[in-house]
Amino acid sequence: MEIARPYLLFLGDVPDALAAKTAIGIVDWRKDWCLGQVRLEGCAADTGVPDMSIPDGASAGAKTMIIGAVNAGGLLPDRWVASIVEALDAGMDVASGLHAKLGDIPAIKEAADRNGRQLHDVRHNTMTFSTGKGSKRPGKRILAVGTDCSVGKKYTALAMDKAMSSRGYKSSFCATGQTGVFISGRGVALDAVIADFISGAAEWLSPETDEDHWQIVEGQGSMFHPSFAGVTLGLLHGSQPDGFIVCHEPSRTTMRGVDTPLPTIQQVIDATVQSGQLTNPDIRCVGIAVNTSALEDDEALAYLAKVGEQHGLPATDPVRYGMDAIVDKVSAEFGEP
Repeated sequence: MEIARPYLLFLGDVPDALAAKTAIGIVDWRKDWCLGQVRLEGCAADTGVPDMSIPDGASAGAKTMIIGAVNAGGLLPDRWVASIVEALDAGMDVASGLHAKLGDIPAIKEAADRNGRQLHDVRHNTMTFSTGKGSKRPGKRILAVGTDCSVGKKYTALAMDKAMSSRGYKSSFCATGQTGVFISGRGVALDAVIADFISGAAEWLSPETDEDHWQIVEGQGSMFHPSFAGVTLGLLHGSQPDGFIVCHEPSRTTMRGVDTPLPTIQQVIDATVQSGQLTNPDIRCVGIAVNTSALEDDEALAYLAKVGEQHGLPATDPVRYGMDAIVDKVSAEFGEP
């Protein structure tokens, strides 16, 4: 799947920034690929790139309009169809990370056909995966896990990959969600893989490699989330990480979208070790990544110091303070590059 750049980001009328995390993630890591954003009336998210109409975006040279919004169930609202058709009629391809397939919507398929444009459904792929085997394979892996959904697992993995590479490690980022695929150009949206094959897809995504090569695997969901724990567990077993980083957002009391209480960081560490030992008996936690965006700087630093002391692990905010402390922990546990 080759998606033409530059991008025009479609945010629709999403109610908050978390619902636009695909677009925001692309801007944060590939801003030079983004010309602007399209927001419908009522949109409460903003990526920070210029607002444009679809004709303006086409005139500026956008090659693909990215559906940069997410929602529970990955559905495409009917009210967005007209904008997608407009983009196709303006000469752009359209790419989506939603579960709903663009080509299954007659008006969108007809517009793509009459304009000779491409429809990219990033969450769907033509790969055939085997079931997971659990056999130990060469190489090293780190997995981001979370106390909840949308707590920064993707950002943590991307920041860790960047930090390890800058310190001389052989490192690569493994995308497991639609936004990560848009950012990296390769990966598998694991939540669209049939359940029996999730661990096998994770094995394919993080294959045998050199013993000194680190694959940094983007996490999905949470083992404690009643909606999404299945994909989380399959990813854990298939990626068989040597180390994992717990990602957390301190302002929440319940899990996103449900009334289930948020687990503690220690509960996540214990459950990840217990479950992860099935495919890697030596699995261990190497750090805690906290999304402190809701805290002032002094509050954030105090919180990180407290959490780090409580768990005897380096704690940082990947965006505000970088990942050096966790790379130091990896160096101490597994050796320098």
